[in-house]
Order: sequence, then structure tokens, then C-alpha cells
Amino acid sequence: PRIHVTTHIKMAAMTSTFLGSAVAVKAPVKVAAKKAVAPVASLDGLKKAAVVGAATVLMASPAFAATIKLGGDNGELGFFPNKITVAKGETVEFVNNKAFPHNVVFDEDNVPSGVNADAISHEDYLNGPGEKVTNKFDTPGTYGYYCEPHQGAGMQGTIIVQ
Repeated sequence: PRIHVTTHIKMAAMTSTFLGSAVAVKAPVKVAAKKAVAPVASLDGLKKAAVVGAATVLMASPAFAATIKLGGDNGELGFFPNKITVAKGETVEFVNNKAFPHNVVFDEDNVPSGVNADAISHEDYLNGPGEKVTNKFDTPGTYGYYCEPHQGAGMQGTIIVQ
């Protein structure tokens, strides 16, 4: 659409709300008197830019409800922390730290009814520092897990999903 303007300088201003944050854009725009001009930006364009920007930030820095280290900083065999509580739908990250190899195996006798322990387990060994696996927990209850090669040494943990 075209608009007619009669002043020489106007302030173009737009405000959009995206994910609870207001975004305002103001810029001087020179136009000739009594001349039809096309708008330079639209609210839809601003919204699209905000969506792309927010998606880029979310993909670049995922947020986890908790991060559990596999192996202590001093080489102890264990999960650190070994007991956490998260909300339904949240994701937990397991990060290989020290004294590896490690894995994360959920105990079929210690998961909520209807949860397939094999499907949420990570039986392949994490062999290097910083290697990661994640789990999203959608079913409330208590989840017991352990590290297969170090279970006898007491490397086990608990996640409570509320």
C-alpha cells in the first residue's frame, strides 16, 4: 500500500511484542512533500526478524534443567550431583568428566510405570571428556540410573520428576 505524507521529516516508529519482550524501532525518514511512498518496514517484517533472532539464540545456547557430571573433578567415581529434582518436560544433560568410560543406564525396576528404561538409557560408553547425552523427562516419578562399568563402585543416581 502507498501512503501520502505532507511533511518533510517524520519519525517512523513500530513496536512489537515477542516472547514477552517489547521491541521498538524509531528512525527518521526523509520524504518529499505530497509524494506517494511505499512503507519501508512492516510489523510483519519486524515479527519475522524477531522470530529468526530468537530461534538463533535458542539453538545456539540450549538451556538444561540440570547438568550432571559423570565422574568427580578429582577422579571420584560417581554422578555429581547424584540426586536432582526437575519439572515434567525438562531436559537433563549428562557430561563425561573424569574416570571414564561411563554410560547412563536407567534401572527398569526403578522408573515410573509405563516408562521404557531401555529407550531412555545411553548404554554406549562416553570415552572422552566433555562427551554429552541428554534426556527429556515427560513422565513424573522417580528415575534410578547407574553407570554400568562402575555400578559395583556405587556410581548411581536419582532423578525426581515432578
